[in-house]
Amino acid sequence: MPLRSALPKWYSNTLFGDREKWGKTPNTKDPSWIEWVNREPEIYRANQKAGVGSRVNNAGYRILGTIDLSGKTVLEIGPGELTHTNQWVGIPERYILVDQSQDFLTSAEATLRPMHIAVESHLVSRHGPALSDIREKSVDIVLSFANLEHLHPLEDHLNEITRVLKPNGLLAGAIPSEGGLAWGVGRYLTSRRWFEKNTNIDLYKLICWEHPNFADEILACIAGSFEFERRAYWPTRVPSIDANLVISFVCRLRERTGTRYS
Repeated sequence: MPLRSALPKWYSNTLFGDREKWGKTPNTKDPSWIEWVNREPEIYRANQKAGVGSRVNNAGYRILGTIDLSGKTVLEIGPGELTHTNQWVGIPERYILVDQSQDFLTSAEATLRPMHIAVESHLVSRHGPALSDIREKSVDIVLSFANLEHLHPLEDHLNEITRVLKPNGLLAGAIPSEGGLAWGVGRYLTSRRWFEKNTNIDLYKLICWEHPNFADEILACIAGSFEFERRAYWPTRVPSIDANLVISFVCRLRERTGTRYS
């Protein structure tokens, strides 16, 4: 059981946000949320593409070295600037990009264009059905890096992922160890300071709205429809969300029996 359950409430709220007070669904009229939406690409680059944030992201991308993308149809949810191509084994035949930011879609398309991969892009709303335009059983591999922690309710989004995957298709990616002690303390010592210095955003609200799903909840939800083939913890390799910052995984869709999974 994660250590957060044993923490005093005030301390847990400091590390992971007061979810009872702010809920998991953003107040779209809140000034903190408005500023976040308007500045998200800038904040993303400042916190995730430099320093510690870059190391954390790169640690998650290493799982790509364990799967072969050759000739596959790959769908990536939230590709950002697609900075993990240096980790690829093989070149996909088709790549489907799904993101809520046109800025990120344009950047990802520019990365793929010289690789002569058929590219399909879908700009989706922040809280709408992200995969509704993707045909059922048309995708070999779904990639999701630092994304599943954002999707609420998670079960609905995972149902869409299982819908578009071919039989025995793969879901691969990484999640932050949200809800774990190391992640909460690390954010308090790093990102919190940056937000307080560079924005007017109330980070404690944003944590609740942007990271509604804890890592242990995500893994349990995935296990309802998938079999884990690989799971890696970074940096300690100890299988604990409290002792790590990133959990990466490769899992395979379970065989369907009627409308249920066997």
